[in-house]
Amino acid sequence: MNRNDVLILPMETDDLENMKENLSTDFDDFWDYTTFKEDFTSTLSKYFVAKYKDTIIGWTGIKIVFEEAELMNIVVNRNYRSQMIGSYLLEHIITFCKSSNLKIINLEVNVKNTIAIDLYKKYNFKQIGLRKKYYHGTEDAILMSLDLT
Repeated sequence: MNRNDVLILPMETDDLENMKENLSTDFDDFWDYTTFKEDFTSTLSKYFVAKYKDTIIGWTGIKIVFEEAELMNIVVNRNYRSQMIGSYLLEHIITFCKSSNLKIINLEVNVKNTIAIDLYKKYNFKQIGLRKKYYHGTEDAILMSLDLT
Protein backbone atom coordinates (compact mmCIF):
# COMPACT_ATOMS: atom_id res chain seq x y z
CA MET A 1 0.00 0.00 0.00
CA ASN A 2 1.31 3.40 -1.01
CA ARG A 3 1.16 6.49 1.27
CA ASN A 4 -0.86 8.26 -1.43
CA ASP A 5 -3.51 5.51 -1.23
CA VAL A 6 -4.31 6.40 2.40
CA LEU A 7 -6.36 9.50 3.21
CA ILE A 8 -6.23 10.93 6.70
CA LEU A 9 -9.27 13.05 7.47
CA PRO A 10 -11.00 14.51 10.51
CA MET A 11 -13.26 11.87 12.03
CA GLU A 12 -16.96 12.54 11.57
CA THR A 13 -19.85 11.20 13.64
CA ASP A 14 -20.83 8.99 10.67
CA ASP A 15 -17.34 7.43 10.76
CA LEU A 16 -17.79 6.51 14.39
CA GLU A 17 -21.23 5.02 13.73
CA ASN A 18 -19.92 3.04 10.74
CA MET A 19 -17.22 1.47 12.94
CA LYS A 20 -19.58 0.63 15.81
CA GLU A 21 -20.23 -2.97 14.77
CA ASN A 22 -16.57 -3.73 14.01
CA LEU A 23 -14.79 -2.25 17.02
CA SER A 24 -14.28 -5.53 18.85
CA THR A 25 -13.64 -7.69 15.78
CA ASP A 26 -11.41 -5.53 13.57
CA PHE A 27 -9.76 -3.34 16.21
CA ASP A 28 -8.87 -5.63 19.09
CA ASP A 29 -8.30 -4.59 22.70
CA PHE A 30 -9.82 -1.17 22.21
CA TRP A 31 -12.34 0.86 24.19
CA ASP A 32 -15.97 -0.10 23.95
CA TYR A 33 -18.25 2.02 21.76
CA THR A 34 -19.69 4.09 24.64
CA THR A 35 -16.25 5.08 25.95
CA PHE A 36 -15.05 5.86 22.43
CA LYS A 37 -18.11 8.00 21.68
CA GLU A 38 -17.72 9.93 24.95
CA ASP A 39 -14.10 10.74 24.17
CA PHE A 40 -14.79 11.55 20.52
CA THR A 41 -17.56 14.02 21.41
CA SER A 42 -15.53 15.84 24.07
CA THR A 43 -14.82 19.46 23.15
CA LEU A 44 -11.19 18.82 24.10
CA SER A 45 -10.78 15.90 21.67
CA LYS A 46 -9.67 15.82 18.06
CA TYR A 47 -9.85 12.56 16.08
CA PHE A 48 -8.68 11.57 12.61
CA VAL A 49 -9.38 8.49 10.49
CA ALA A 50 -7.19 6.72 7.96
CA LYS A 51 -9.20 5.60 4.95
CA TYR A 52 -8.24 3.26 2.15
CA LYS A 53 -10.75 2.98 -0.70
CA ASP A 54 -13.45 4.56 1.51
CA THR A 55 -12.85 2.00 4.27
CA ILE A 56 -11.69 3.12 7.70
CA ILE A 57 -8.50 1.22 8.41
CA GLY A 58 -7.37 3.15 11.47
CA TRP A 59 -7.72 6.23 13.58
CA THR A 60 -6.00 8.37 16.14
CA GLY A 61 -7.10 10.91 18.67
CA ILE A 62 -5.77 13.48 21.07
CA LYS A 63 -7.15 15.42 23.96
CA ILE A 64 -5.93 19.02 24.07
CA VAL A 65 -5.38 20.64 27.45
CA PHE A 66 -3.92 24.14 27.31
CA GLU A 67 -0.74 23.84 25.21
CA GLU A 68 -0.41 20.07 25.49
CA ALA A 69 -1.85 17.10 23.64
CA GLU A 70 -2.51 13.74 25.24
CA LEU A 71 -2.37 11.02 22.60
CA MET A 72 -5.40 8.90 23.43
CA ASN A 73 -4.80 6.18 20.87
CA ILE A 74 -3.53 5.03 17.53
CA VAL A 75 -5.59 2.08 16.34
CA VAL A 76 -5.10 0.14 13.11
CA ASN A 77 -7.41 -2.52 11.71
CA ARG A 78 -5.68 -5.85 12.26
CA ASN A 79 -5.90 -6.61 8.51
CA TYR A 80 -3.83 -3.50 7.70
CA ARG A 81 -1.10 -3.71 10.31
CA SER A 82 2.58 -3.65 9.33
CA GLN A 83 1.75 -1.37 6.39
CA MET A 84 2.85 1.97 7.92
CA ILE A 85 -0.69 3.09 8.81
CA GLY A 86 0.30 3.77 12.42
CA SER A 87 3.22 5.89 11.19
CA TYR A 88 0.97 7.88 8.86
CA LEU A 89 -1.46 8.56 11.68
CA LEU A 90 1.29 9.57 14.12
CA GLU A 91 2.89 11.86 11.54
CA HIS A 92 -0.50 13.49 11.00
CA ILE A 93 -1.01 14.05 14.73
CA ILE A 94 2.47 15.55 15.12
CA THR A 95 1.87 17.90 12.17
CA PHE A 96 -1.57 18.86 13.52
CA CYS A 97 -0.14 19.58 16.98
CA LYS A 98 2.67 21.71 15.57
CA SER A 99 0.27 23.69 13.38
CA SER A 100 -1.97 24.20 16.44
CA ASN A 101 1.01 25.61 18.36
CA LEU A 102 0.92 22.86 20.95
CA LYS A 103 4.15 22.45 22.89
CA ILE A 104 4.19 18.79 23.82
CA ILE A 105 2.53 15.42 23.12
CA ASN A 106 2.22 13.00 26.03
CA LEU A 107 1.10 9.38 25.98
CA GLU A 108 0.94 6.13 27.93
CA VAL A 109 1.77 2.79 26.38
CA ASN A 110 1.68 -0.73 27.79
CA VAL A 111 5.21 -1.98 28.51
CA LYS A 112 4.33 -5.13 26.55
CA ASN A 113 3.37 -3.17 23.40
CA THR A 114 6.85 -3.14 21.90
CA ILE A 115 5.57 -2.34 18.40
CA ALA A 116 3.99 0.90 19.64
CA ILE A 117 6.99 1.75 21.83
CA ASP A 118 9.31 1.34 18.83
CA LEU A 119 7.01 3.54 16.73
CA TYR A 120 7.04 6.32 19.32
CA LYS A 121 10.82 6.10 19.71
CA LYS A 122 11.18 6.35 15.92
CA TYR A 123 9.45 9.74 16.17
CA ASN A 124 11.65 10.85 19.09
CA PHE A 125 9.25 10.34 21.97
CA LYS A 126 11.22 9.95 25.19
CA GLN A 127 10.31 7.86 28.21
CA ILE A 128 9.58 10.18 31.13
CA GLY A 129 8.04 7.82 33.67
CA LEU A 130 6.30 4.59 34.53
CA ARG A 131 2.85 3.89 35.97
CA LYS A 132 2.80 0.61 37.85
CA LYS A 133 -0.16 -1.70 37.25
CA TYR A 134 -1.91 0.92 35.11
CA TYR A 135 -3.59 -1.47 32.67
CA HIS A 136 -6.19 -3.80 34.22
CA GLY A 137 -4.41 -3.46 37.58
CA THR A 138 -1.63 -5.76 36.39
CA GLU A 139 0.41 -4.26 33.54
CA ASP A 140 2.66 -1.21 33.70
CA ALA A 141 2.42 1.81 31.43
CA ILE A 142 5.39 3.71 30.10
CA LEU A 143 4.86 7.47 30.02
CA MET A 144 6.37 9.08 26.93
CA SER A 145 6.59 12.63 25.68
CA LEU A 146 7.54 14.52 22.54
CA ASP A 147 8.69 18.14 22.88
CA LEU A 148 7.45 20.15 19.89
CA THR A 149 9.26 23.40 20.73
